Amino acid sequence: MIITKLALPRRTFLCGMGAAVALPLLDAMVPALGAQSRSKGSPRFAAVYVGNGAHMAQWTPATEGVDFEVSPILKGIEAYRDRLAVFTGLDNFPATDQGDVGGQHPRAAPAFMSGIHAKPTEGADLEAGTTIDQMIAAKICQDTKLSSLEAAVDRIDVVGACDHGYACAYMNCMSWRTPTMPLPSETNPRFIFERMFGVGSTAEERMHRAAEDRSILDGITQEIADLRRQLGSRDRSKLGEYFDAVRDVEGRIAKAESTNTDFAVPDQPVGVPANFKEYIELMFDLQVLAFQADITRVSSLMMARENTGRAYPEIGIGEAHHAISHHDNNPDKLAAYAKINAYHVQMLSYFLKRLDSIQDGDATLLDRTTVLYGSGMSNGNVHSNFDVPVMVVGGKSLGIRGNRHVRYPKGTPLANLMLGLTDRYGVSLQKFGDSNAAIDLTTL
Repeated sequence: MIITKLALPRRTFLCGMGAAVALPLLDAMVPALGAQSRSKGSPRFAAVYVGNGAHMAQWTPATEGVDFEVSPILKGIEAYRDRLAVFTGLDNFPATDQGDVGGQHPRAAPAFMSGIHAKPTEGADLEAGTTIDQMIAAKICQDTKLSSLEAAVDRIDVVGACDHGYACAYMNCMSWRTPTMPLPSETNPRFIFERMFGVGSTAEERMHRAAEDRSILDGITQEIADLRRQLGSRDRSKLGEYFDAVRDVEGRIAKAESTNTDFAVPDQPVGVPANFKEYIELMFDLQVLAFQADITRVSSLMMARENTGRAYPEIGIGEAHHAISHHDNNPDKLAAYAKINAYHVQMLSYFLKRLDSIQDGDATLLDRTTVLYGSGMSNGNVHSNFDVPVMVVGGKSLGIRGNRHVRYPKGTPLANLMLGLTDRYGVSLQKFGDSNAAIDLTTL
């Protein structure tokens, strides 16, 4: 049994140079000899969204139940099948055309986690529904530095309509704090990092700091040394790994910024890696750091927004994602569509691996975290919102069962899954969106 030299509160920060650096969970943060306390880590929740639907024939597993046959698109996360639950037959009905003219893409993302049909508007009078990530955040993030973290890897930086009478905010935001308050998804890794750790409240300060090429840890060197001397060997090792991860993320941000030196437009994101794989891995690492340091326990990431024009030349696809989703059943386009879907799942596996590599008390961060992954559309060619691709990974500490593929009857609302997820976090709801029953994730 490990007895450390001091007892630290969980909300411990090292402060210096304008930064307040939170610490990971250490043995010194639980009472000496308190193994029972150490086992009670905090739950986390992460939502990852991919727009434009999926090649459903390649996404949907051929068999159901326990030990199901993993589909071609999901092969990239087969290593985590013991903590994977795939859901087939869930409808995102609130995203459907209900008398609106167009707007299929803008409605998909807001409805995914809210179960609400977004109000058609090109102005500021936006309205959808409070999303489950924000309901969960209100429950489990009352004592964290950030209530939640919202990120994306592409965004439309214009004001007004983006698609048939719907404002761009609907496609840029998957998280809504209230029915009229969407939470913008940040695309710049530097801004996310400094939101988490401080330093650089203005664009000029951030640019000056990047030019100095200094680490946020340089200003707390003495504080780190003093703390290390008081910790046990296991805590010193944990602390070293954590600070190495912080420096690694900083270095990758600085490298990206060195190739993005045009700061003429103040709102233009800088420090964005040109390579999608590097970009998404950096964004995932920021979320892992936020969870590891308990800066927040809830995050969302739009890996691909609706209607995105991103191409993926690194996997041999030069045509835009959205254009490929309108495949007209062309075999070559369908193959490219499935390849993009599989590539996104492969990127998710990086996030899962990172979470699973970090201990949090007597479990890993992946065991403490429920990762919701999916799209608000199924067949992007016809903008279908029925039988959408969706799965949950992790959440073992919350009682969520894995190694399952569950098929639901036609007409089952996606909101039933969202209601079941909120229940795992102690959010008491009788109904959510268009739900008609909660999916019990403990008895799949």
